[in-house]
Amino acid sequence: MPLFLHTADWQIGRQFSSFDAEAAPHLAEARFAVVQRLARIATERQVDAVLVAGDVLDAQTVSDRTIRRLFHAMEGFRGPWLLIPGNHDAALAESVWTQAQRMGVVPANVHLLLKPEVTLFAAQGFAVLPAPLTQRHSYSDLSAWMDDAQTPEGLLRIGLAHGSVQGILHEGIDSTNPIAPTRCETARLDWLALGDWHGTKSIHERMAYSGTPEADRFHNNDAGNALLVAIDAPGAVPRVEKIATGAYVWKELVHSLRVASDVDAVEQALDALGASDVVRLQLAGQVDLAGQQRLDAAVARADARVRSLQCERTALALVPTDEDLAQLQADGYVGELLAELRAESAAGGADSPAAAALALLAAALMPVGERA
Repeated sequence: MPLFLHTADWQIGRQFSSFDAEAAPHLAEARFAVVQRLARIATERQVDAVLVAGDVLDAQTVSDRTIRRLFHAMEGFRGPWLLIPGNHDAALAESVWTQAQRMGVVPANVHLLLKPEVTLFAAQGFAVLPAPLTQRHSYSDLSAWMDDAQTPEGLLRIGLAHGSVQGILHEGIDSTNPIAPTRCETARLDWLALGDWHGTKSIHERMAYSGTPEADRFHNNDAGNALLVAIDAPGAVPRVEKIATGAYVWKELVHSLRVASDVDAVEQALDALGASDVVRLQLAGQVDLAGQQRLDAAVARADARVRSLQCERTALALVPTDEDLAQLQADGYVGELLAELRAESAAGGADSPAAAALALLAAALMPVGERA
């Protein structure tokens, strides 16, 4: 009974440039660590092969050191690793893969499937039909050749492809690297290992996206997994087990604030976060001075605890109450300006320039220890 570990979209070498200098290296390093974790899983579960369905590397320009570290991370599994190029690491005439071959660092058990041709693993009971991308974007279905591919009787037919299954994924992402949703039927495949969609998603009983094994986006798409696929015999329905592999959990928290209890909800959400969380917090609406102080304190607590916290609050307005303004220490000209802006704000409403100026002045007059 052949057993496979299906994974994809490692994107080794990604730099995470939108993160701060403290978090980015940890996120990049996690992508090497998860490959080591996959190798351990493959060894522990005694799989016959690891299927890697494209975007192994993040770019054609990754360093030689990154290439060496990739293959070093795979050393924990001595069985076959079957890799196809995706859109990030396409098999160009000169590519990251030809560079790896020239460097002589590709181990004998790592099979770079750079051409659409059958590769036999007769001893393990299967044949592989890859659809490698030879350019970043293709507008034809590169898996179509599988329909006419001949394989010895009695061997499983295992396909690998990287792209968008037509009519299945979100609208607007079917334009490049298309894959027919009927490919398993027309090509008589026992399993089609898919890459490109970064979340785990079953298309039907013989076709699925494993997703990236280490989450890398703020999408609620079940990332951070690999699939263990067992197939008893040609034509048998695969048995698929989802295995959690990721170290970090990416979370997007969105809160619209209007009343004091809304601040309570933000505090509770932030205080529930842990060291493995990568968080994007988006705040909108309005708060008074007390609410802002509570938010600032909660964000500071969470920021010290999680791997990364990005806070976006440009859509959150500070709207001080009369009590807030009365407690501010403002004498002389500043006191007069505060009273004038207060009056103009009351006349012009919360969206007036005076209201914005009042909020800025109130924030500036807050005691230093209470500011953001």
